Amino acid sequence: MAFFNKIGSLVSQTNLKTSVPSMFNTIRGMASSKLFVGGLSYQTSDDSLRDAFSSFGDVTEARVIFDRDTQRSRGFGFVSFADSESASSAKSAMDGQELEGRNIRVSEATERPPRENFGGGGGYRGGYGAGGGNDGF
Repeated sequence: MAFFNKIGSLVSQTNLKTSVPSMFNTIRGMASSKLFVGGLSYQTSDDSLRDAFSSFGDVTEARVIFDRDTQRSRGFGFVSFADSESASSAKSAMDGQELEGRNIRVSEATERPPRENFGGGGGYRGGYGAGGGNDGF
């Protein structure tokens, strides 16, 4: 039993949530080939985003992010390049530049940390509101 307690304490001390993504980033290389583009006009499309960045290298994906409920642009997107050198030169040249009437912000995209949602959450939790109903007595 002491053996399992020791293993359990070692596992709980290791922060796998932060070490696994950083390990993958190390494997991918130091420079990222995916850029975050913020401050986009609501009229910016995937194609116009691709066109704006294609002069810096082979764009493998250009995507404007839309709100799933309103189907309106959220004002940001991502551009992926075939190599990190193209992404780096695009970042340097395009950060702060005007695109479709808006000054855009360009930075390296980072992986979103995993959510800590283990099911459930939200919704009805039972019980009664303040001052109303059975207080257990």
